[in-house]
Amino acid sequence: MFRLFRYLRGYVKESVVGPLFKMLEACFELFVPIVMANMIDVGIKNSDTGYIWRQCALLISLGVLGFACSITAQYYAAKASMGLGTALREELFSHMNRLSYTELDQIGTPTLVTRITSDVNQVQTSVNLLLRLFLRSPFLVVGAVVMAYMISHKLTVIFLIAVPLIGLSIFAIVRVTIPIYRRAQESLDRVMRQTRENYTGARVVRAFSRQKEEMAAFSETSLELRKIQMNAGRISALMNPITYVLVNLAIIAILMQSGREVDRGFLSQGEVIALVNYMNQILIALVALANLIITVTRGWASAGRINEIFDTCPSMTDDGNKEQFTEKSAPAVSFEKVSFTYARDKAPSLCQISFCADQGETIGVIGGTGSGKTTLINLIPRFYDASEGKVLVMGHETKEYPFWQLRKMIGIVPQKAVLFAGTIRENMCWRKPDATDEEIWEALSIAQAREFVESKPDGLKEHVAAGGRNFSGGQRQRLTIARALVGSPKILILDDSASALDYATDAALRKAIRENTKGCTVFLVSQRASAVRHADQILVLEDGTLAGTGTHEELLENCRVYREICQSQFSGEEVETSE
Repeated sequence: MFRLFRYLRGYVKESVVGPLFKMLEACFELFVPIVMANMIDVGIKNSDTGYIWRQCALLISLGVLGFACSITAQYYAAKASMGLGTALREELFSHMNRLSYTELDQIGTPTLVTRITSDVNQVQTSVNLLLRLFLRSPFLVVGAVVMAYMISHKLTVIFLIAVPLIGLSIFAIVRVTIPIYRRAQESLDRVMRQTRENYTGARVVRAFSRQKEEMAAFSETSLELRKIQMNAGRISALMNPITYVLVNLAIIAILMQSGREVDRGFLSQGEVIALVNYMNQILIALVALANLIITVTRGWASAGRINEIFDTCPSMTDDGNKEQFTEKSAPAVSFEKVSFTYARDKAPSLCQISFCADQGETIGVIGGTGSGKTTLINLIPRFYDASEGKVLVMGHETKEYPFWQLRKMIGIVPQKAVLFAGTIRENMCWRKPDATDEEIWEALSIAQAREFVESKPDGLKEHVAAGGRNFSGGQRQRLTIARALVGSPKILILDDSASALDYATDAALRKAIRENTKGCTVFLVSQRASAVRHADQILVLEDGTLAGTGTHEELLENCRVYREICQSQFSGEEVETSE
């Protein structure tokens, strides 16, 4: 938790003023029992109505001043805690974006979402209460003990015994609940994961009539979360009764002992009332402190989870990398004995891959499911670093480029078409923020998307829902292809990005790309042999190894894997014709 306090740097004044005003409120509150004692011992005892009214006015003044201090303190505490939450959320989001695919794969999306939302909110709430109550409650307890000492030295012993006992009971409960709240947040991660899976896969769940099973699984996870929270709640609930019992026992002891002191003339009735009021103030302060500790305990667990993300350092950085001057005569992409193994995997996903793609060439990448096609093209924009070997782009190793320069040269269309909420124009400008309408329409024409975009009432201003839900699968794919084409990338990667297109549109798309992207190196990743047959060079992958490389005709003659793929997709006559 203390590590996160650095996000209060811009709110030093608020962090100081808030607690100070709370302490000032506590000072006014400590004077109340003394005023009450004077009202009883002087005003009521002497039947002095004027004095009583003056003391009532003083009590009202103390209440108004305390209220003003409380409002001021809460304003500054809220401002500081909100500032911390905003800064923490922004820094956490920025750090997540610096993590490589390796770390993101290991951590997982649901837990990242929980930590940047629920955990940050919990820390923010804890800081708010800390600034308001952390100094006020102890100050009120200590002040009440000091004021009691000024009234009666003997009776202060009761205060000195009761306060440590209450403090120990609170500490014991807090120590037990910290790990429970941590488990509760981890259980919340699982609830988030199931919610996300069922939301994104709602159609699949209904297609297989799995609603009951999914509801049962979600109910089981929710019940587990409830069980953990109930367990923590039961333990935390012990805090109030324990503190109330101890404080009331102390009040009984005060009344018994003070009765004797009053009989002896060492104490007045007003002072007895003041001592009881001070003990009640201690009770209220410690109950508030107990609730604060419960909240801070949860915040402490959440802070630990947030710090785990901050402690996860990106395995890939571009620190110190300077802009590289690309070599015009160098190959666009070159793999030199490249091997790659995913984190936590024992077997490599790619093994000793070597090939060279010249500038302006079209490279087809084909292979069965799990053969390593997507893994191979993910190494080009440096989403991952090769475990062995070198990946070179335009004559320089990918590790030498700053990320912005490397990825500016590359247009990527992932397997899953991803669009963002906004307009079509805003989505088209992701690679080139200052792209003109002419550039966008040209990219849409190449991607075979111009016709349906023009048919929209608002054209380029047409609204895009989150994830592109208001477009069909084929339309989303064509829009993502157009987005990658805007800005004329030197390398274009199409990772099975035409799977939702019919054969005619797919053929028209490939023809348009071939004719309108002169000088651009195109990687076509597909399981369709028809999609890559006209490529200048075809890479055939099998279980992470390069089974063959060459043209369509060469591979039909020399590569068994490619020939089997073609035979499974074409009729015998089509294979013979292609030969």
